[in-house]
Amino acid sequence: MSRIGKLPVAIPAGVTVEYKDSLVTVKGAKGALTQKITGAIDVKVEDGHVKVLALNDQDETNARHGLYRALIAGMVKGVSEGYTKGLEIRGVGWKVAKQGNKLVMNIGFSHPVEFAEPEGIKFECPSQTEITVSGIDKVLVGQVAADLRALREPEPYHGYGIRYKGENVEHKEGKTSGKGKK
Repeated sequence: MSRIGKLPVAIPAGVTVEYKDSLVTVKGAKGALTQKITGAIDVKVEDGHVKVLALNDQDETNARHGLYRALIAGMVKGVSEGYTKGLEIRGVGWKVAKQGNKLVMNIGFSHPVEFAEPEGIKFECPSQTEITVSGIDKVLVGQVAADLRALREPEPYHGYGIRYKGENVEHKEGKTSGKGKK
């Protein structure tokens, strides 16, 4: 039995969870999310908690037991609080600005790069070198942040690139001239 799957998920005030026809629906102040449940897994909503139950003791069921409990916990947090990911842009003359529902980035290419806001995601630019990605779906927020970072991953010599806020990029030593070596 999964240790994570055994833990009940507390339902905060203002959030409703329904399980019907192997579909979990979580509704809250920020929106609604759904997740299809497959395999020998049952979900019970009672006494302000969601309990995920494994109906047999097979390895595949145990793996899904913990997975679905974690997904439901993420959905509950997403519709009540939401998720954010911060990105930093580092480079000489590099900057970002939000125009309508697009990010326009000057990140060292010969042309500005435009990145459209996907449905369910909101971009903010607190400064010219910062991007905040926010939304209610944890997976979507993380994927969009990873897609933005992939446009210009941080390089190890000067540190130029798009990185997560607080990410530490190890710097490599550059080439040496070779003078003085015998």
